[in-house]
Amino acid sequence: MRSGRLEKRTPLAIPVRISSSQEPTLIERTTTENISSLGIRVVVSHYRQLNERVMVKTSEGDLQTQARVVYCQPLSDGQFALGLQFPHETSVWVKKRMGLGD
Repeated sequence: MRSGRLEKRTPLAIPVRISSSQEPTLIERTTTENISSLGIRVVVSHYRQLNERVMVKTSEGDLQTQARVVYCQPLSDGQFALGLQFPHETSVWVKKRMGLGD
């Protein structure tokens, strides 16, 4: 049985805003730690539920999409590492950011 990541992550810092569909007024500004064609990892101040849907917007405005929380790990400083899975249609944006697109 295989374990671990399905795709390689690329370290890349992109400013983003994360908001909850359950609490739309709760918006966290953060920066991605890494990205893959499947999603991103960010560090946030608020705990998120597994499978929770959140909105991800880049500061530049070139991406606005829903994402699904795939993990929320507590960190030693009281923050949380958040893994977010993108829907398939964001792959063009991800490839462009990773330098693989047109």
